[in-house]
Amino acid sequence: MPKDNAPILRPRKPGRTPGQRVLIIEDELPMRTALQDCLEAEGYRVLSAADGEQGLDRVLAEKPDLVLLDVMMPRLDGFALCAELRRLANSVPVLMLTAKGQIEDRVKGLDAGADDYLVKPFSTAELLARVRALLRRTGKNVKAPTRLTLGDVRIDLLEQRAWRGQTPVHLTAKEFAMLRLMAQSQREPITRERFLDVVWGYTAFPTTRTVDNHIASLRSKIELDAENPRWIVTVHGVGYRLDLPECED
Repeated sequence: MPKDNAPILRPRKPGRTPGQRVLIIEDELPMRTALQDCLEAEGYRVLSAADGEQGLDRVLAEKPDLVLLDVMMPRLDGFALCAELRRLANSVPVLMLTAKGQIEDRVKGLDAGADDYLVKPFSTAELLARVRALLRRTGKNVKAPTRLTLGDVRIDLLEQRAWRGQTPVHLTAKEFAMLRLMAQSQREPITRERFLDVVWGYTAFPTTRTVDNHIASLRSKIELDAENPRWIVTVHGVGYRLDLPECED
């Protein structure tokens, strides 16, 4: 997307997802207007708020399908707003927009409960792709499972406990986080880069090989045959997918 006051070109294919409501919380009027024009041209119903406090009120009152949330705002910044939504058990998908490119800011946004983020400037095509991806989850009424049953292995993602039969299975915090991310994706593959973003946050500067090593460890604990996995499937050229035979809320 062009920086700051530059206009956004309208997409050529409007009406892709009609009726879904997107709330833009952005204090800069030119950017807020440009985002609104872009989304409305694509067929979305757009709401807007000019600061964090107004945005929080609108989320709670209007119940949008998705929130585009700027980080740097007066009265209530994006990190605090997102954290407050999650404290109130509001699960609306949040796409965080930030001019900050620092790794710690991206990690802070994800830790506050954001589902995804984009660093300004970004392209219209990438923005719309992220919006569509997040809305696909709500469009399918997807609710992230909290318990998994993978053959004779039972996993409680909330309490971070696992068993094979009656025997406890030790999984690390990162292994639980990887399982949670794959379970939320509803069989869509997760790229290695996405694992690094969400689970590691790049804070330790890991490599994609780190993801492969953790997947191998998970398979050794969950699969009956780690060399021929049934549950954690490799999607060649993409990443990994969790095949869910059964999930419980």
